[in-house]
Amino acid sequence: MDENNTEKRGAKGGKARAENLTSEQRRDIARHAALARWDSSVPQASHEGILKIGGKEISAAVLPTGQRLITQGTFLRALGRSRSPKAGTGILSTVDGLPFFLQAEVLKPYISEELRMSTTPLFFRTKEGKKSVGYDAEVLPMVCEVYLKFRDACLQQKEGKDAKIPTQYQHIIIACDVLMRGLAHVGIIALVDEATGFQDFRAKEALQAILDRYLRKEFAAWAKRFPDEFYQQIFRLKGWTWKGMQKNRPQVVANYTKDLVYERLAPGILKELETRNPVDEKGKRRHKHHQWLTEDVGHPALAQHLYAVIAFMRVAPDRGWERFKRTLDLAFPKKGDTLSFEFMNADAQTNGS
Repeated sequence: MDENNTEKRGAKGGKARAENLTSEQRRDIARHAALARWDSSVPQASHEGILKIGGKEISAAVLPTGQRLITQGTFLRALGRSRSPKAGTGILSTVDGLPFFLQAEVLKPYISEELRMSTTPLFFRTKEGKKSVGYDAEVLPMVCEVYLKFRDACLQQKEGKDAKIPTQYQHIIIACDVLMRGLAHVGIIALVDEATGFQDFRAKEALQAILDRYLRKEFAAWAKRFPDEFYQQIFRLKGWTWKGMQKNRPQVVANYTKDLVYERLAPGILKELETRNPVDEKGKRRHKHHQWLTEDVGHPALAQHLYAVIAFMRVAPDRGWERFKRTLDLAFPKKGDTLSFEFMNADAQTNGS
């Protein structure tokens, strides 16, 4: 009986003390309680690193679950947004569950349900234990695609000299265009893994899952995927005479295609393609490599990569094959290759095929 009375007196005393607290004291207690809950619930990154894409440095992390994240601050700066999260919250305000950089009404028609469901900021702790907030890494190319679709729609609606993009979106669209030239939807996973060192721990099944997203189980009907300009530029940069697509091309061009495209498209793609599409007893393949690429991931990734490679080709001078290759190696290095740095003397490079 005495024990029950003691508990009642303690409860009354606690209530009285709470009523006597100032609003500032109550906020302080609530803040400490929130921090305590935050500390006990969020995961800690197992791997961390820095991505360098289109001149931007992007902080990446991998959680123990294998989920890849990009920190919120560098995510925003990569998009050309200078705004920072509110102090103490780590999250910028949202409307209808969307982050502020997707709230403009003009963007709504291009936001998929998948993206809408993926833009929730994620709390985590760095390897050093510091509080951080990030977005799923695959959200970055999806957001870029929204802005690029908006750009395309603007230009299509106002064809001719008057076609233009609203000024307030131009810098973001330029940033998105640069980013999308340097990555594809699946490629971001490989980039995060390489930057954080997680590729050494990644299960073989996970890599196979990436390859399966790129590649079909069986080959598809033939359709032209490589624009003529790709081969025309190779001939120009090598100093060869172009005689059209119907003329026999030097066999080495096939090796250049492997080097410039398939070895840089995604980790393990070329090896997997050569396994699924082997040469016959005459040394020829029954199908084109690109016939094995999937419509939803493989072909879009191929088209984006080819667009970027051709852009680098266009700015290289005639017979400038070596200069073009050095630039491409910096922008789209092959996995495991040693990069050639800009301060090396170009004249000392050996010219050759």
